[in-house]
Amino acid sequence: MNQMTEPQALLRAMFDAALAAADPLQMVAPNLPEPPAGRTIVLGAGKAAARMAQAVEAAWSGPLEGLVITRYGHAVPCQHIEVVEASHPVPDEAGETATLRILELAASATKNDLVIFLISGGGSALLTAPMPGLTLADKQAVNAQMLASGANISEMNCLRKHLSRVKGGRLALAAGEARQVTLMISDVPGDDPATIASGPTVPDPTTAAEALEIVRRYRIDLPESIIKLLEQGSDETPKPDHPAFKNTEIRMIATPQMALEAAAEAARQHVVTPLILSDRIEGEAREVAKVMAGMARQVGTHGQPAPPPCVLLSGGETTVTVRNKGRGGRNVEFLLALAVELHGAPGVHALAADTDGVDGKEEIAGALIGPDTLERALGMGLSPRAMLDGNDAHSFFEALEDQVITGPTLTNVNDFRAILIEPAKD
Repeated sequence: MNQMTEPQALLRAMFDAALAAADPLQMVAPNLPEPPAGRTIVLGAGKAAARMAQAVEAAWSGPLEGLVITRYGHAVPCQHIEVVEASHPVPDEAGETATLRILELAASATKNDLVIFLISGGGSALLTAPMPGLTLADKQAVNAQMLASGANISEMNCLRKHLSRVKGGRLALAAGEARQVTLMISDVPGDDPATIASGPTVPDPTTAAEALEIVRRYRIDLPESIIKLLEQGSDETPKPDHPAFKNTEIRMIATPQMALEAAAEAARQHVVTPLILSDRIEGEAREVAKVMAGMARQVGTHGQPAPPPCVLLSGGETTVTVRNKGRGGRNVEFLLALAVELHGAPGVHALAADTDGVDGKEEIAGALIGPDTLERALGMGLSPRAMLDGNDAHSFFEALEDQVITGPTLTNVNDFRAILIEPAKD
């Protein structure tokens, strides 16, 4: 294993600070509502759902019951709230069965009860209950194709909402007259509650017609049953003026911006100027990398917009249009493209990782690059450009032993990118 250099240590310290700022154990308790006269039912889904449930139990003084769904490997022990693991990013039967139970629990709530919804990224796949006439296999096919299409998260969620009995505000409808408080951890650009986990407790401003247009735009081959459902548009999601949302409240407890600000403070503590570019960057990972490489060179060459040492921080969610069958993820694809564009530019180091600890389908958060990345790769007989063209960035960084491995972080505020530019050496 390569010995971690000082720039790599600083990059990892910033990433760790970002993760700490999104830890549910720190963020849930201050945002809990007052206990009700009746029952308190805790329901939720997402990669952070189990950790959020654990945080509720640690802070709640009265009786609790409920069920949350999280990704395989992301469960933590809870005493009163049941935790079910299911598949992500493509849904499975475990998720479908647990979702139907969540709908039943929500429907059992009365006007004297409190329903606390715990929603975080990943909930779109984990909360899965197809509309009547559709099957789990239909939903699996949709998810798999959307993930490979290059569609952004808002577009994917628009389609998901219109094929689901639980997304797009339908879970809030199931809870009826009960008081509802949703605690959310954002993993989407702009922190739109209607987009996080496809907004199961939030009114949906999108329409079936828009979902159908997305299908056609990305030329997604869907079963005829789904096409007919979207064309008919007869069972629309509830809109913002629906009376079911009069007794609901959304509390955003952790966001990408909070994570970036924590990383910026870590940089300042090391006398490095932080520049937060944006918490909502989208687009093809390799194209974003070209822009970021240009910005890093501007800092190194002209000291603009700040002189070195400085770090360019950004969040959001890039996309990857899958062209080949390599082992890739959007963060490592970004990094490999960045390394190719920088071509060994002196003093530039970078880390990109998913804050949930999983980039693409790999149990790897992301990776690191430095000025010597391409040289080392070529010395090992690797072809960076060919591996980028093959969407094979995980294999590239695995060979270099430059992966960032965290295991399940039990939170999710989307992608984290940090590009550190050091002063030129004499």
